Amino acid sequence: MDPKRPAPPPRTVLVHGFTQTSACWSPIDDVLARDHEVVALDAPGHGSAAEVELDLVAGAAALAEAGGSGTYVGYSMGARFTLHAALARPDLVQRLVLISGTAGIDDDAERADRRASDEALADHVLDVGVPAFLDEWLDLPLFAGLPPERAHRAAREANTAAGLASSLRLAGTGTQLPLWDRLPELAMPVLVVTGADDAKFAALGRRLVDGIGRNATLAVVEGAGHTVHLERPGPFLDVIVPWLTHTSGFRVSRR
Repeated sequence: MDPKRPAPPPRTVLVHGFTQTSACWSPIDDVLARDHEVVALDAPGHGSAAEVELDLVAGAAALAEAGGSGTYVGYSMGARFTLHAALARPDLVQRLVLISGTAGIDDDAERADRRASDEALADHVLDVGVPAFLDEWLDLPLFAGLPPERAHRAAREANTAAGLASSLRLAGTGTQLPLWDRLPELAMPVLVVTGADDAKFAALGRRLVDGIGRNATLAVVEGAGHTVHLERPGPFLDVIVPWLTHTSGFRVSRR
């Protein structure tokens, strides 16, 4: 490397949640882009990847190849993809940020029920179309704290019913085999972010951090629900920006 040439900015790879697209990170991506090379990816079944049909394992591999080496930030469905990517490609995932994520459903029966629910939801989006489906999806209690102006409705409507149905069937929560026993394999710094008003995922966040170990940090944002980064972007950035700076160049060795 030319000593006179400044080092390139660190790369941050963003992977969105279900029904979103790579355009749904504003204002987070704009702020991170001041000091990072931001790469926002469309997950399988969404946006420009609407016709890409991949499960969590293959989808994570494809996202890691597209994103390259850097910090991976995943929200909800994106957190499940990036968790898989971190376990499979630690050479590429240097740091990991999981927003409202989970390592899977432990109970076989509960997981089967969720898979059946995801299948039914896939049929439903095909029946009613994307706009009507989004009306119902964004009206769920899970998203009660998400302001309409930050819901990125127009970007979501760019999705196709077939793509969303494929995502549910191949990469829905019910398809995810539990990864809790594999969490200690994560040797990179990990930040887990949850909203204080999202009790279920706040508990899952604590379990993720406990399972990962000493290189994991939990941040609970007050006054936020499931969509933490869009409900309270300021407090979210107050968490992630210092963490990115503090963990720069950090490595954990495992023996």
